[in-house]
Amino acid sequence: MKSRCFWVSDSKLYQEYHDNEWGQPVYDDETLFEFLVLETFQAGLSWITILNKRENFRKAFNNFDYEKIAKYTESKYLSLLQDAGIIRNKLKIKSVIANAQLFMQVQEEFGSFSKFIWSYVEGKPIINKFHKREEVPATTELSDKISKDLKKRGFKFVGSTVIYAYMQAVGMVNDHTTECYKYPK
Repeated sequence: MKSRCFWVSDSKLYQEYHDNEWGQPVYDDETLFEFLVLETFQAGLSWITILNKRENFRKAFNNFDYEKIAKYTESKYLSLLQDAGIIRNKLKIKSVIANAQLFMQVQEEFGSFSKFIWSYVEGKPIINKFHKREEVPATTELSDKISKDLKKRGFKFVGSTVIYAYMQAVGMVNDHTTECYKYPK
């Protein structure tokens, strides 16, 4: 049996996410936006809840197409509030629409969201060397800095904890613990 990070349960979905996505560097804007949406909805909930609803989110939010989401009307917003397949939080749904618009502004300014977000780590993942659960932080000075920058730009639901989880998900930091088979040797 493979030795995985402490947070991975017996759930096949969780194991597949851990083994194939979590901590893998993501440089394409489409996937970076998808994780921004998913982390927004995860705030205050468990990640497995979000993973279980991921395909529902994909369907509800036009395959995470930020250009389409940025143009959502009030009627689309109201229909999302009725969608039992997703988390029906008014503020989070509104923030996804606003964040899509802001995401495109960042693309315009930097050429891509990827260039902007990865510039914080000079384009390469930070490889941490954590052995135990207690060592893995919920926030860092860097997640504080990115969070402040995004908030200044108008992004919502981008607190430091959300941003650190985002950094882990998109591989900006590699927090696979040292006993995990995914830890870079």
